[in-house]
Amino acid sequence: MKNEQLNNSAIFPLGQKVEKNFIGDAYLHMVFTDPKPLHTSIGNVTFSPGARNNWHSHNVGQVLLITSGEGWYQEEGKPAQFLKTGDVVNIPPNVKHWHGATKDSWFVHLAMTPGETVWLEAVDDETYHNL
Repeated sequence: MKNEQLNNSAIFPLGQKVEKNFIGDAYLHMVFTDPKPLHTSIGNVTFSPGARNNWHSHNVGQVLLITSGEGWYQEEGKPAQFLKTGDVVNIPPNVKHWHGATKDSWFVHLAMTPGETVWLEAVDDETYHNL
């Protein structure tokens, strides 16, 4: 596996295993939550190889800062984008999308989310495995 060291070593602690809205093993450590004045939260999300979140959208949008590993980001109706350390994804409001690790690499990103998340259906195995 690529980036195997990320399973226990990263900028922020691994965090708690996420049980809902994800396929595979993913972990969340909340770095920052502040309802005022920024009205945003920052979560450090660590995905094991093959892990991904469900399709979802954010009413205000979201920014992903990729800090380690390799992963995917896909908006509905568009090809998936390969992501690597140092990439930044600016997700517009109300755009249905998903993100997660590649099949053979750990993947870590900071998710800056100023509004609510609307969780939708899981990303089916066929969509994921065809990447």
